[in-house]
Amino acid sequence: MSVQQGTASELVHNIFDLNRAIRVVVANTDATSDVGLAVEGVLRLVGERGTCRASDIASMLGIGASALSRHVCDLTGLGMIDRRPDPADGRAQLLSLAPKGQEYLAAAGARRARTLERMLAGWSETEAAEAAATLAKLSHAFRTNHAGIPAATAPTAPAAGAAQ
Repeated sequence: MSVQQGTASELVHNIFDLNRAIRVVVANTDATSDVGLAVEGVLRLVGERGTCRASDIASMLGIGASALSRHVCDLTGLGMIDRRPDPADGRAQLLSLAPKGQEYLAAAGARRARTLERMLAGWSETEAAEAAATLAKLSHAFRTNHAGIPAATAPTAPAAGAAQ
């Protein structure tokens, strides 16, 4: 049985509402952050992927090469990522986390986990685990199910204010 249009519409509304709430929480809890949320999204993907092509990160984020280039420049300037030419294609760049980037991600993750623990103080461990599993399943569906979406538009740029 497929998802009904009303349920899909409610889910879209709830996703955007969650996105806005996350941005407010991050803005209010990460005042000491060295990087913005979009730039941190690049840093996180490089950390998850290991050494990877810059073009792959741009594609995963649904942003253009020029936007990614600005983010990479910021992160390189902060000493958080390393970049080098791809030996297989000298025109392409390979990105990897620098030790400072690893430290930043670990500290940001710990800060956010503590914040979330406080915000979800009334939740049971089971409720939190179920929410995490549902969000992981939803993210996986978004990343893998592009049926009916023209290939040229499948990786779209996030809407203004969208978390990455």
